[in-house]
Parts: sequence; C-alpha cells; structure tokens
Amino acid sequence: MKEAFEISGVPSEGGVLIVADHASNHVPDDIDLGISPQYFEDHIAFDPGTAPIARMMTENSGYLAILSTVSRLVVDCNRFPDERSVIPERSDGVEIPGNQITAAERQTRLDRYFTPYHDRVHALVLDLKPALVLSLHSFSPTLRSNPQLQRPWDIGILYNQYETASRFAIQFLEAEGMLNVGDQLPYSGKELNASMDRHCEALGQPYFGAELRQDLIMEPVGQRRFADILLRSCDKIRTALA
Repeated sequence: MKEAFEISGVPSEGGVLIVADHASNHVPDDIDLGISPQYFEDHIAFDPGTAPIARMMTENSGYLAILSTVSRLVVDCNRFPDERSVIPERSDGVEIPGNQITAAERQTRLDRYFTPYHDRVHALVLDLKPALVLSLHSFSPTLRSNPQLQRPWDIGILYNQYETASRFAIQFLEAEGMLNVGDQLPYSGKELNASMDRHCEALGQPYFGAELRQDLIMEPVGQRRFADILLRSCDKIRTALA
C-alpha cells in the first residue's frame, strides 16, 4: 500500500519545512469515486504544480518537504477530521458519488491517509523546530461553479492569527516586481487554514501560506521560476524573523 506521504529533501534543524496538502492526484485502485477520469487532472483533484515546486526547493540545503500522496478527493488533508468536507461529496460543481459512504468507511479513509500524514507533519515540526513553515498550494484562475469570478493574482498569501511571516512574505514578493500579490486572496486563511492552524498556530510556529496560480506553474519553466521566487523569499523571511 502506498504511504500517505512523501518526504523530499534532507531533514535539518532550524530550516524551512514545506507542507503540501494537495500535492497528488493519486486515487488508490480500491477506491471508486464514481467520476470521469478527466477530473483526476482537474484542480478539484489536487493542486497542480505544487509537487514539482516543492521538490525543486528541497534541492537546496535546509529545505525539507512533506507531500500528501493521495488526491484531495480521496481525503482533503487541509481540513479538520470532523469536517464533512474532509471527504468531499461535491467539488466545484462536480458530484462525487463514491464519497457518499458510511461513518465507518469515512474513518477507514482517515486512518489510512489523513492521520498518518498529519502525525508525520506534527512530528517534523516538533523534532526539527523549523525557522519557517511554508504551506504550499495552488489555485485555479477560473471556477466552473462561478465563471464570472476573476482571480488575477499570481500568488496569494494566507494566514490566520499569526501574521508576522506573511507580512514579510507580501513585502518581499512585491519587491520581486512583476508579481500580482494577493493578501488573503483568492480566499482567506482565517476561514481555510486547517493544517497550519493545527500544526503552527497552535504551537506558535512561524509559517505562511502561499497559493500559486495554476496556469503559471503547469510547465517546468514556470515551476522553476516560482521555486526560485519562494526560495529567495523564504530565505529573507528567515533572516527577518531571526
């Protein structure tokens, strides 16, 4: 059975830990979601571009990444376990009939994928005491359920109560030039921040969330561009926080 997470990079104390909750679109063979396979390549299944960017970043000393290895349609790791949407029955206008399951089946999925992933994130934060945690996601510039909605930002920075690292991130990203940086956009970290609330806010761990626009990171050139931008920004944030 495939593990619930992938580790990229070499662990080191006081470095940067990248947490990628939606890195994979993998659906195990024994789970039938009841949807067309075309949706496995869609943004409802995963955050395209985040896995290669995380791996590129961990080519650098002091950077470690943990990536979820199953689709967010199997289990959404950026939710709390008691939320209904942790196993979504509908996403951006698409019904997921295979997720209309019993409470016991829900618990089996959580035990198999959600809990091991979060246990490892928690252990990495406690053991490595990173100078900074980067919660890495990507967002679709358009939605089927609301085609009139415009999401023009190149990168959005999300946070909840802890704002310090995010304020630095916005400052340093804007200084890069030619980037449309969103503050709490395309949605608010005060409403959608489960993993960071759990592993960082609760422990006083410095972090920020980054949402990258998917059409800018679908190809290796764009992925490398944003990996380099995030590396520069994270290094500056670490210095600013010291």
